[in-house]
Amino acid sequence: MTGSDYITAYAPASIGNLAVGFDMLGLAIANAGDRVSARRVTTEGVSIAEVRGLDGEIHPHLTTNAAENTAAVAAAALWQANGSSGGIELIVRKGVPLQSGMGSSSASAVAGVVAVNALLEKPFAIQDLLPFALEGEKVASGGLHADNVAPSLLGGLVLCPRALLPRMISLKTPEGISSVLLHPELFVDTAESRRKLARSYSMDQWLTQQGHLAGFIVGIENNDVSLIGKCLRDVVIEPQRISAVPCFEVVRDAAMKAGALGSSLAGSGPSLFALCENRVAAEVATAMEQACRGWGYECQSWISPLASPGAYIEEGA
Repeated sequence: MTGSDYITAYAPASIGNLAVGFDMLGLAIANAGDRVSARRVTTEGVSIAEVRGLDGEIHPHLTTNAAENTAAVAAAALWQANGSSGGIELIVRKGVPLQSGMGSSSASAVAGVVAVNALLEKPFAIQDLLPFALEGEKVASGGLHADNVAPSLLGGLVLCPRALLPRMISLKTPEGISSVLLHPELFVDTAESRRKLARSYSMDQWLTQQGHLAGFIVGIENNDVSLIGKCLRDVVIEPQRISAVPCFEVVRDAAMKAGALGSSLAGSGPSLFALCENRVAAEVATAMEQACRGWGYECQSWISPLASPGAYIEEGA
C-alpha cells in the first residue's frame, strides 16, 4: 500500500516493432501496465521499498537492488539530472508479465520517470523524459531502442528510429482499427533474442521490408485499410524468431481467418498481435485464444484502440 506522500504513475504495456518497423515503431495497448509510486526521502539516491507482482504479492524474481531494476535506473537518471538534494523511494507494482514481448521493462522505466518527474519543482515535458526512460530500458534489453518506451510514454502509435532520437513522432491513427494482443504462457528473453539475430541481410530483404514500412505508414496516415493489410509483413526479423513460439503459425493463421489485416510477433515474442477492423476485433481475439489453447498454452488477450493513452499520474493513488 502507498501513503499520501507517494505519487503514483501508470505506464501501459506496448507492442514493439509492429512487424514492419524493427526498433522503429511501437504501439501502446490498453488495460495492461505497470505502476510505480515515488516519494522524496532524506537519504541520497534512489531506493526500492518493494516490488509486487501481478498477484499483489512480493515479486518472486524481480530485485529491489536499484542498480538492476529498470524503474529505479530510469528514475535515478532523471533525479541526478535534476540535481535535487535527498533521494527517492519507489514501490514498483508489475502489471505486465516478464519476458512477454509486451514491453514489461519499458513500462516500469516509464512509470518510474513519470512518477519522479511529478515530484520535481520544475517537471520536464513528457516528451523530454525519453532519454531517462531509455537508461532503464537498456538494463533489460542491452540496446538503445525506443519502440516500447516511446509508445508507453506518449501513447498511440509512435515512430522512433534510432537516427532521430530523442525525437519521437506520434502518427495519426485511423479510426475503425484495433489491435489485439495475445500473451501465451511462454517466456522469451529479449536480450538473448537480439543477440541471436543475423548481422547482415540481402538487398532483396532490405528493399522488401523498406517498402512494407513505407507503405504501412502511408496506409496509417491515409486511413487506407487495404494498404495497411498489404504492408503489415515482416520478412527480416519474424522468420528468425518464430521458432521460440511454437504456437505462432496456428495463432497467426487463426487471426487471419477471423478477418485480421495482419498478425506477427509483439517485440521478440512470445506475445502475438493482430491489427483488425473494430467490427471483427472480438472474433479475432477469440480465434487467437482458441488456437493458442488448442496448441496447449494458456493465454490472455487484450483489445485496444490504436490511440490508447500513454503514461499518466493517477489521482488519489
